[in-house]
Amino acid sequence: MNTPKYEQVATAIRNQIEAGSLKPGDQIPTTQGLIDTYGVSYGSVRTALLILKAEGLIEGRQGEGVFVRDRRGQ
Repeated sequence: MNTPKYEQVATAIRNQIEAGSLKPGDQIPTTQGLIDTYGVSYGSVRTALLILKAEGLIEGRQGEGVFVRDRRGQ
């Protein structure tokens, strides 16, 4: 059984955060950038970002973009 594309994107970003290649405060690529990078649909990217937000790994900032959350002290 294939892993859903949104889960593949979420896992890829999660792995980058855990490996330290995306650090707290770093901006996640735009939705269009993620679509282009992973070859997935808008819906897959949105779902992946919602999963990561629910996990507390990222946060959206109105008018700025999506960033890796600083989880120190939590």
